[in-house]
Amino acid sequence: MATRLFHISDVHFGVEDRGALLSVEQAAAAEQPDALICTGDITQRAKHKEYAAAAEWFAKLSVPVLLEPGNHDMPYYNPVERFTDPYRRFRRLERKVASVFESKDVVLVSLKTTVRAQTRIPWSDGVVTDAALADTIEELARYRDDPRHVIITGHHPLLGPKGAEENPTIGGDKAFKALASAGADAMLSGHVHVPFDEVRESGGHRAQLIGAGTLSTRLRHGAPPSYRVISADRRGAITSELRELTPSLW
Repeated sequence: MATRLFHISDVHFGVEDRGALLSVEQAAAAEQPDALICTGDITQRAKHKEYAAAAEWFAKLSVPVLLEPGNHDMPYYNPVERFTDPYRRFRRLERKVASVFESKDVVLVSLKTTVRAQTRIPWSDGVVTDAALADTIEELARYRDDPRHVIITGHHPLLGPKGAEENPTIGGDKAFKALASAGADAMLSGHVHVPFDEVRESGGHRAQLIGAGTLSTRLRHGAPPSYRVISADRRGAITSELRELTPSLW
């Protein structure tokens, strides 16, 4: 039986869609996926009460949870903490609810696409630093001869929309080429609040890019709240099912 993963993103606790969260919670209880992955923007402003709400919700799930930080998950109202220890609150949440996960079909490898500050405005779009990329490439080297699918998890899409003149993720093109070359089969992300699933090619290397939508009230481009169910068999392809939800009136 293939490994099944729930992929959610951009919950934005503080402006979350409670009906959408209930749908995911009920589906996880009924279907028991092998793990649930949230690719960032867990909170809206990284407030302590938003992280507390996130911890309460993730703790209710009866499946392993894996988390990535998003640009909204660093302190917004505390610049001292943002510049000295921007992931302190995120790490506290990880310690409470997150798991380590591997399966017979899938290996998940994290890529950090967030930075505490940028030289451009706004600071919301992604940045893959050389150090972050090197850390992920080093981790990928452990699985070079592994027959399982290797899936990268991060908040920002590494490539912009097809046909776009510019990539909003600084260092994204370089990272995509390097990771695909190093054996990554797919890359999970969020951030844009619009789901996608496409095979992209750059520099002679191909990889599948899979984006979850949002489970918040911050809807964009007419896309409703949504999440994905990803299936991966080491002997076959990685497939994803998009589950769109009706926005609630909370």
